[in-house]
Amino acid sequence: MSSNAEGSVRVLKTACIPGQFFLMGSDDGLLDERSVHRVWIDAFEIGVTQVTNAEYASFANATDHPLPSTPFIDPEQPVVAVSWFDAVEYCDWLSGISGRRVRLPYEAEWECAARGGAEGMRYPWGNELPPQDHVRFANGPEPVGRRAPNAYGLYDVCENVHEWCSDWYAPDFYAVSPGRNPHGPESGKRRVSRGGSWRHRVKFSRCAARSSIPPEFQYADYGFRIACEMKT
Repeated sequence: MSSNAEGSVRVLKTACIPGQFFLMGSDDGLLDERSVHRVWIDAFEIGVTQVTNAEYASFANATDHPLPSTPFIDPEQPVVAVSWFDAVEYCDWLSGISGRRVRLPYEAEWECAARGGAEGMRYPWGNELPPQDHVRFANGPEPVGRRAPNAYGLYDVCENVHEWCSDWYAPDFYAVSPGRNPHGPESGKRRVSRGGSWRHRVKFSRCAARSSIPPEFQYADYGFRIACEMKT
């Protein structure tokens, strides 16, 4: 991102995800994760962390957009209780001040980035959940970037808060998904989300795990990270 734009742009870092084929989905997960299929994703950039309260406040102050109603207001916590529409408005604002097309990641991009270049692993770090003494959070989202990143340098992927994606959700989409740059069905009633949640008994999600809610919902464990096309 440009260093001469507003403060939130200066501190918001992205990781470059190379164009690649990867195996998407899981044959031992839920039905909507099946079957495993090979997908090509063009190179793109994705936020190193989930968007924080501090970054979202810059947007709200600049646009008079209301801040979410939530007790989790530490500047370094991920912003939560934002709808899909709120997240898209943030991305549109960031596009305007950065000169780049900022958006929510597509579901396939998110899974590709979460896997960190490894094939067939349940989690970014391997196949086993971390020891219980590594499960630090239970009463709210933790400040971003406190745990080790995955192989692409992404923090808190598959944990902390669910993350909105661009796509509409369909449980059977994988049966008709194109093999290159899938963007989900053309319409629907629920938007895709990915990643784990501080509110769940098991705080971590598998890379292939899918979830979805209506786009107008605002939950205390729903946030987002941004994506954008590679610089040319």
